[in-house]
Amino acid sequence: MPHSPVRITLFVPELLWPVPEATEIFDGLDCPALSTLLARGHLTQRPPQSPEATLADRFGYAENTPYAAFRRLGERDMPAAPEDACWIAADPVHLRFQQERLILADGATLGINADEAALVAEDMNRHFGDIGRMHVATPERWYLHVAPSSPLAAFTPPPLSAVTGRSIERLLPEIMPDRAVRALLNEIQTFLHAHPVNQRREDKGLLPINSLWLWGAGALPPRIAADFDGVWSNHPLATGLARAAGVPTHPVPVDAAAFLTHAAPGTHQLVELDDLADPVQHENGEAYRNAVANLERRWFAPLRQALAAARIAPLRIEAATAYATLTWESGRRDTWKFWRRPRPLIDIARKLANSP
Repeated sequence: MPHSPVRITLFVPELLWPVPEATEIFDGLDCPALSTLLARGHLTQRPPQSPEATLADRFGYAENTPYAAFRRLGERDMPAAPEDACWIAADPVHLRFQQERLILADGATLGINADEAALVAEDMNRHFGDIGRMHVATPERWYLHVAPSSPLAAFTPPPLSAVTGRSIERLLPEIMPDRAVRALLNEIQTFLHAHPVNQRREDKGLLPINSLWLWGAGALPPRIAADFDGVWSNHPLATGLARAAGVPTHPVPVDAAAFLTHAAPGTHQLVELDDLADPVQHENGEAYRNAVANLERRWFAPLRQALAAARIAPLRIEAATAYATLTWESGRRDTWKFWRRPRPLIDIARKLANSP
């Protein structure tokens, strides 16, 4: 008796480079399997949203999702916390003025080491103990445990991924209407400016940690049943969403072949491939091209073959992009629609950019 195929949702944030005019990034980008899957799949598109919001949608959560609580739940080495604890992500960043614009650089670009993160968090807990308690998961991912009555518990700026490398001065009046929050952020920035860790960093020619991006506040909501039997991700937000729903979690295997040897027939598996997110957010075109080529070889080509062989069905590719939130769904029959000719990624990006 033949096995039932595996259902796969492949979540690929920033699948398409956000600037279609960047022909030097798209030119010669050879990904025939991906191009074929996109050409022959059934496309649906929704308004653009962050990768975090797209993931939350897949688990049944809508606006004001408590991303910090979910992300903390997915951290590998964080101790257990009460389920009703209110958390806010307090990620270290660097703000700088560039051509009269205020640009945010995230912790991944700052090269913060574990000792620096621990020292800053320890001193913040002494200085701001009445506000909440800081916890460090990694040098780039920090959390503040606050009381539900705190003004920060109702603070709802966009996720860090939505502002990294971008100009944020126009956002600030909109996301910080509360005077208490503005005053607190000003106090945090003053504290960080004078901190010895930052003085030593500047002496070494490193960018200081001169602010925190506070986002994703809230406590874990009641459990919602998820439409997945397994979640494969190296990112703590997806892992935390899965754990909250009682879904088994796994690290992402090296390639689709390794994944298919472990995915049980007849199950629905979510695989997050976040290889393209950092190159896009940090405007690294060469890294983006290399990551697309890697994903083509390790994932898209073997999954296209598995789809044609009926080992998987359907295959959903979901992508949070600057153009739209995109979903392509393909069944085995779609692999034979030869009249749907593959198109270069630049053509897809240009069409989306020109859509009303």
